[in-house]
Amino acid sequence: MNLDEAKGALVEEGRELLLAMEEALLAIEQSGPDAEAINAIFRAAHTIKGSAGLFGLQSLVDFTHLVESLLDKVRNNELAVEPAMLSLLLRCGDYIGELLSAVEASGEDQDPDAAKRLELMKELGGFLRKVSAVAATPPTSPVQVLATDAVSNECWHISLRPSLDVLRNGMDPLSIFRYLGKLGRIVHIHTLTDALPALDSFDEESGYLGFELEFASDASKQEIEDAFEFIREDSQLLILPPHSAVAAYIELIASLPEEPALLGELLVQSGALTAHELDKVLARQREDTIPQPIGEMLVQAQHVAGPVVSAALTKQKQSEQKKAQEQVFIKVEVSKLDQLINLVGELVIAGAAANMAMSQNNIEAMAGANEDVIGLVEMVRDASLSLRMVAIGEVFQRFPRVVRDISQELGKDIALTVTGADTELDKSMVEKLADPLMHIVRNAMDHGIEPAEQRLASGKVAKGSLHLNAHHDSGSIVIEVSDDGRGLNKEKILAKAIEKGLVQPEQSLTDSEIFNLIFEPGFSTASEITNLSGRGVGMDVVRRNIEQLRGVVEVSSQQGQGTRVQIRLPLTLAIIDGFQVKVAEQILVLPLDQVVECVDLGQGNGHNDLFNLRGEPLPFVRLRELFELGQADAIRESLVVLQFGQNRAGVVVDKLLGESQAVIKPLGQLFGQSKMLSGSTILGDGSVALILDVPNLIQRACSTAKTTSQDAMLARAAAGING
Repeated sequence: MNLDEAKGALVEEGRELLLAMEEALLAIEQSGPDAEAINAIFRAAHTIKGSAGLFGLQSLVDFTHLVESLLDKVRNNELAVEPAMLSLLLRCGDYIGELLSAVEASGEDQDPDAAKRLELMKELGGFLRKVSAVAATPPTSPVQVLATDAVSNECWHISLRPSLDVLRNGMDPLSIFRYLGKLGRIVHIHTLTDALPALDSFDEESGYLGFELEFASDASKQEIEDAFEFIREDSQLLILPPHSAVAAYIELIASLPEEPALLGELLVQSGALTAHELDKVLARQREDTIPQPIGEMLVQAQHVAGPVVSAALTKQKQSEQKKAQEQVFIKVEVSKLDQLINLVGELVIAGAAANMAMSQNNIEAMAGANEDVIGLVEMVRDASLSLRMVAIGEVFQRFPRVVRDISQELGKDIALTVTGADTELDKSMVEKLADPLMHIVRNAMDHGIEPAEQRLASGKVAKGSLHLNAHHDSGSIVIEVSDDGRGLNKEKILAKAIEKGLVQPEQSLTDSEIFNLIFEPGFSTASEITNLSGRGVGMDVVRRNIEQLRGVVEVSSQQGQGTRVQIRLPLTLAIIDGFQVKVAEQILVLPLDQVVECVDLGQGNGHNDLFNLRGEPLPFVRLRELFELGQADAIRESLVVLQFGQNRAGVVVDKLLGESQAVIKPLGQLFGQSKMLSGSTILGDGSVALILDVPNLIQRACSTAKTTSQDAMLARAAAGING
């Protein structure tokens, strides 16, 4: 094992220990101090410190030593456990996690967050009554802190992210900037284009741009803020006065919604640095024989305070480390590896048997051996794919802490229950699920679950309930987030949708269609915007992220009783059992798990896009018409019945070809935006076949059948009237 691999093992072990430490701290908070739990926490900190010492990771050793010292005093009953101490230890665990991430990214020489380290060390020192000793251990900041507490920016800094509907609401940010010109001089505008979508999904009525302005003016903050009066409610607006405190810029950097850019660009974007100052330092950096890090040069030139640079570095690294953590390691059960090795052994034997049969020119034996090899290849495939399957508990395990912290922030008492944590899904989906689930949980806690007094007034228990559940269903994994809160208000959602022009007043929608409006971009019925939610940016991101995983998300709710958000995902993104069909000369693949049965459509069967399936109407769609593959000659059509969740529909095809395995390949640019396709695969003859997206096909069939039926009813009614 080389040094990098050894450090990787240290990081993995450290993260596991931190998780155990967090669970023990939350258990103490719930059930009170327990000697065994305190010893377990102490051992976790001690093990991390010891392992870090082996690699000379002094920063990690120093900090965990301080944590260990506090735990030692608790263990020896010299200090009593109290809520503030538990919160401090949880935050210390978070910081140790950041140090481990820095080690993983080979950045152990730089402190991931010097300001946080200093704050934590002071608090630890307070408990240990050794503040002076803590102060003697300075943080290993990569930059020196300026003596002053203010940024040397003589202009106002205005950070503006208008809502997506700003233009649709008749407001043009440029007109606001022109008005600002009457109050002072706009020195610089930095336009942010990060939110611009691909050209084919671009909506000319949506406002995708963000703005960072340097504004020289003698006007008051209230006068400047009044310029944004008509868009302030729906926008993210922050105005920093000239020479604002360093802390204000740190807060601004942390709140920037865009993906972290280069360090210099990030500082310019936040207003802590001007473009001219950055250009000067970059020019000097290029002239240096041995270039220094840009952050150090900016601080040395007194352009930016050290903590502001550290905050920008932290934001920049968070994204890099998050990407680096994905797919680096995967824990595999030993039994799964044993099974795979056994199967490979059997495959080798079967291959030898096939060779022998071929050398003896024994056709019958060759056929038998070939059948054995094919069967074993399928078993090896399944066993290999199972190595990528991990328990969703890896995602769920972070939520006890999240619920605890948000409950405290909101002043609500909320109990979290988790079931189905051992349900397995593809490793590549686990990390991508974390953010969508976080959005849903935060919304449920902030807007769904009522404060205790409202719950008591409506006859509920004071403590709110939040439930996370996962299970397998029809070849999919289903993840549910449910709460016993106030539920969704259909009338309010519909009124807001009509106001925003998403639906027409005369339009008739089902409950499900109304609830799903909350996933529209910029949609929010929240009367108050909080730190957690209410801006209408989040649920649309949830749906987009889930759809990128080839899944769907649905909401059901009952006013006064609660809401349930259900996410349905495929089990794997790698290989599926497929069912091939032929339409015109095209071979298409359907996921076999979602095929229920195949029936002969028959001549003249199927009216108004509905098929009579044993007395039950089944909506269907003809793939020839859907993909515009031309008119069919007089052929006998087949109907493939599909099911996704509780919904069923059919697709009409020319010919059924049967089962086959499909290695899923991404779609190219030509088909990438088609909702009816989920991927492609290579057939045995080397040609390409497209894989159909069953959830969207079912939705299309149901929608078309509904419209056609309504048209037919109207036509019959009109005929009756005329007749």
